Amino acid sequence: MRSVQSTLFALLAASSAAYADTTLNLTRGVSPISHDVYELHMTIFWICVVIGLVVFGVMFYSIIYHRKSRGAKAADFHSHTWLEIGWTIVPVIILVLMVIPATKVLLNMNNYEKDELTIKITGYQWKWQYEYMEDGIRFFSNLSTPADQMQNKAPKGKNYLREVDHPLVIPIHKKVRFLITSNDVNHAWWVPDFGVKRDAIAGLINEAWTKVDKPGTYYGQCAELCGINHAFMPIVVIATTEEGYKNWVAQQKGEATQGAADVNKQWTMQELMKQGEQTYSRICAACHQPAGTGLPPTFPALKGSKIATGPVGDHINIVFNGKSGTAMQAFKNQLNDVELASVITYERNAWGNNTGTMVQPVQIKALRDGKSMDEALAAKPEAAPKGEPAKPTPPEGKPEGESTKPAEPMKSVSPVPAEAAKPAEAPAASPADALKAAMERGEKVYLNTCAVCHQPAGTGMPPTFPALKGGKITTGPVDAHIHQVLYGKPGTAMQAFKDQLNDQEIADVVTYERNAWGNNTGTLVKPENIKAARQSGQTGQKQ
Repeated sequence: MRSVQSTLFALLAASSAAYADTTLNLTRGVSPISHDVYELHMTIFWICVVIGLVVFGVMFYSIIYHRKSRGAKAADFHSHTWLEIGWTIVPVIILVLMVIPATKVLLNMNNYEKDELTIKITGYQWKWQYEYMEDGIRFFSNLSTPADQMQNKAPKGKNYLREVDHPLVIPIHKKVRFLITSNDVNHAWWVPDFGVKRDAIAGLINEAWTKVDKPGTYYGQCAELCGINHAFMPIVVIATTEEGYKNWVAQQKGEATQGAADVNKQWTMQELMKQGEQTYSRICAACHQPAGTGLPPTFPALKGSKIATGPVGDHINIVFNGKSGTAMQAFKNQLNDVELASVITYERNAWGNNTGTMVQPVQIKALRDGKSMDEALAAKPEAAPKGEPAKPTPPEGKPEGESTKPAEPMKSVSPVPAEAAKPAEAPAASPADALKAAMERGEKVYLNTCAVCHQPAGTGMPPTFPALKGGKITTGPVDAHIHQVLYGKPGTAMQAFKDQLNDQEIADVVTYERNAWGNNTGTLVKPENIKAARQSGQTGQKQ
């Protein structure tokens, strides 16, 4: 018997040493929630260990000392009242002792008060979008592992399938609130070190929060099976000091300013192809494959395809707006103007397509601003860069080098003279023009901020998210509408947007909601109305 016990003890000691560095247990993490969850887990674990030892101890004692070979005889009784009461009351007491700390942790996990930073997280197939509500920063985070590594053509990197092009950046020692939703199918945002795992569901916003103790890089992943590339949807969060975070915010805003300059300049074919290849490899290659061969029938080939060699307007439209009923998403809100222009140019000239077509970022910007396709294609960049002259675009379907005259909308653009660049003194916009402009701006704000709850067509998801189409709030008094958008509605899912949107954005989105979907109230809300409402702490003046 002693030899058996010695052997078991030796095996236990050896296994403990072997697994000392593994992650069989929960991650302790770097946030208060993760610490609470870990301590709760260990508390419940040791309670279960004690219960197991008691139960199995009694069982083995009974087997050993009350066996037939020792002459034991079974007792003959039907019931034992106090025993039955005991084994009912004791488990209840144990459960109550377990429920108390579990409830405290659960309440703390759902305590979103005193947050200092709010980040909206939207899941896409197969990437994450992060939107900093206070700082006005928005970007997509995509897997950045090279395709060669995934195809076993190159050695695997240290962070294989766990690296992204744009990580989420947060400050340490600050409470960060996450608003988590989806643009398509169900996803789940999971970072073990934060103790955060929340489902991302289209039309629903789940909340979570974290407060990171120390700087570092923390990894996570989508934890909900969401399609063919579910495994290629990592999460990377960089926690930095407050000063480091402020520098990052300033850098992002500086890049946004530089991005505007990049949109207006005239790009060369070489620049577009280089940028387009990077964008294609990061965004499109997972479905359409690096060589453009696709995965028919779900993901059609782009090499020699009708869409990539046909009319450029059709190509732009499908990349910009997607194609309903297929796996092709709309990328107008996922990629910027430079990325869209360059990736379309790349697809039309890579893999032997060689259409010679160039799409300029300024043309995508014009389309985004509401111009028709023909008007957008006629948009002209500021000036051709030195070094390589602008290359004229041949007509659709014509290979480069034919003598046919280029199509007018896509021809080479010459610099605009300084005199011509100065617009004449513009007359004051008419009320109809002002309303139209506000509607166009308001639609963008609505789609980016409100549509996930109230739906693009304003139909809502009653009763949680009421319809705005024909709703009392959008067709009733304008001051009540402004007040609700500014300050939210207590006891409902309606948030306060006074700190999330500026005066112009709130004015435009209220105008849009009051005139879209057949509401047609004719109300034009101006930024000064919103400013007055902020200053008074109540409703703005009526129109």
